[in-house]
Amino acid sequence: MSMNSTVPAPDGALSWQESALCAQVGPEFFFPAPGSSTREAKELCGACEGRMACLEYALANDERFGVWGGLSEKERGRLRRSRIQRHG
Repeated sequence: MSMNSTVPAPDGALSWQESALCAQVGPEFFFPAPGSSTREAKELCGACEGRMACLEYALANDERFGVWGGLSEKERGRLRRSRIQRHG
């Protein structure tokens, strides 16, 4: 999601960011203040071709803050736990 990621990645691993809709708005849109709505960010993610790649990146890199791939921190935590339980 974030165009300012500092995590090194193999060539092409972040190619989804080049056309990501999040690149057209500021990061504060995806990192709202605690208790603020994430609805608008999730709607934008839902229309983005890179949504699944973004979500997988966030899960693989244990991103703990913000909306990534259309999911909030809590939603990614639930998804991560359900994946662990299935593949336990």
